[in-house]
Amino acid sequence: MMKRTLKVFVDFDGTITLEDVGEAIFKKFGETEKVKRIIEDLLSDKISSRQCWDELCDSVDNINKAELDEFIDLLDVDPTFIPFVKFCSENKIDMVVLSDGFDYYIDRLFNKAGLAGLKYYSNKLFVDETGILKAEYPYFDVDSPTSANCKKNHIINHSSDDEYTVYIGDGNSDKDAAQYCDFIFAKDGLARFCSMERISFYPFRDFNEVRNKLTELMLKKNLRKRHQAQLKRKSAYMAE
Repeated sequence: MMKRTLKVFVDFDGTITLEDVGEAIFKKFGETEKVKRIIEDLLSDKISSRQCWDELCDSVDNINKAELDEFIDLLDVDPTFIPFVKFCSENKIDMVVLSDGFDYYIDRLFNKAGLAGLKYYSNKLFVDETGILKAEYPYFDVDSPTSANCKKNHIINHSSDDEYTVYIGDGNSDKDAAQYCDFIFAKDGLARFCSMERISFYPFRDFNEVRNKLTELMLKKNLRKRHQAQLKRKSAYMAE
C-alpha cells in the first residue's frame, strides 16, 4: 500500500499566536462594551463571522496607523511554531495557514518572526487616510458562517483524497473546517466543540506536542483516513 502524504492546515489567531490578535486589536482600539457584545454574539451564533468583523471595524471611530503597528509589534507567534515550520520543511510536509483574521497583522507578525513568504489565506484589512478600518473577504462563502474566510473550501481545494489531512486549531472559525480533515489537533473552543460533537481529536498545548505526534504518524505504514471526513468531502463535491 502506498504511504500517504501528510498535508497540514493550521489556524492563526490563538493557535500560531499566543493570543487572538484580531480580538486584541479591537479590544484595544474599539468601544469596549460594544466589542464585548459583538464577540459574545459571535460565540453564541447570533451573528456570522463576517458580520462580526464588520461590526468590530465600525466600533473603531478612527485609528492611528502608527499606533496600530506599534501595538501589533508587541504581540508574538508561539515560539514553538518557528521550529515546527522548519520540521515541516525538512520532512517535505506541505503546510497552509488558514486564518479568519487579517493579512494586515499576519504579514507583520510573520515578518517579525522571520517567516515571511509562508503560505496563508485570510481576510484583508485596510486603514484608509481618515483612520477608518475596512475589511474585505475574498474567500467568503455564504454557506460557511463560522468563518468569513471559508476554510473548508481551502482544505478541499488544496488537498487530494489520497493525502492524509491534518488540522490544527483552537476556536470558533475552526469548527467547520476541522471536520473535513483526517486528524485534528485541538485546544480551547475547538476542543470543547469536538468533545460535544464526539469528533476524535488530539489535545495539544504547543507545536512541540504537534511535532512529536506528527513524527509518530509519519512512522506508521498505513494511515487510515477518517470516515466522517471522507463523507464530508464527498458531500461537498456533490454540492458543487
